[in-house]
Amino acid sequence: MNIEAFFKMTYGLYLISSIHGEQISGYVANTAFQVTAEPPQIAISCHKDNISATVIEKSGVFSISVLEKETDAGLIGLFGYQSGNEDEKFERVNYKFGTTGVPIILTHSIAYFECKVVDKFDVGSHYLFIGEVVEGELLEAPKEPLTYDYFRNEMKLAAPERAPTYIDKSKIQNKETDPNKEIQADTGSNFICPICAYVYEPALGDETQNIPPGTSFADLPDDWICPICAAAKSIFISEN
Repeated sequence: MNIEAFFKMTYGLYLISSIHGEQISGYVANTAFQVTAEPPQIAISCHKDNISATVIEKSGVFSISVLEKETDAGLIGLFGYQSGNEDEKFERVNYKFGTTGVPIILTHSIAYFECKVVDKFDVGSHYLFIGEVVEGELLEAPKEPLTYDYFRNEMKLAAPERAPTYIDKSKIQNKETDPNKEIQADTGSNFICPICAYVYEPALGDETQNIPPGTSFADLPDDWICPICAAAKSIFISEN
């Protein structure tokens, strides 16, 4: 089977949020799709090991924020790759509470839906939640939504390990990087993160960590981390 055939399927990119009691949670999803019109229902997929799966089960509500095409990669990294205190994640975004009490992320969102869970299916590694839409709003009509194709081919990022579309890089044909390859000393090279596929380009630097343009990979501080998934500098691989 050619694994890359899966890349031809179309998806969007969304932020899914929920809350139960004082526990708030959210994650990046590329599996959210309308399944019926009357009543309007949307299905989402959530990995069983995600905190959000438990929170959605207990609360019975979730929100879907449709991300704009120009979404900052840091937002995707925050909710897609970085684990930790969920409250701290929400402190870094603009959000509001909906009619059901569910948090709705507004940062980089062009539309959102607020849903009540009406069914759940166990599909192995993930749960498929079916939610009936109780509220929806169009925030930025002229803006285009972020697609998974743009995420992969233009933003050059890879799906998080718990995403339903995650594929082990060793199974991808003509893979560009070797996870066992040691970091080379070529200071002019671009270096790629083997976890999220972020590319450090010396010509651009990294403004999120105050690294000025023109800084070679070798000159980055030893405690520098991937701005998307927080991976250590030591695991980066030269593109050469």
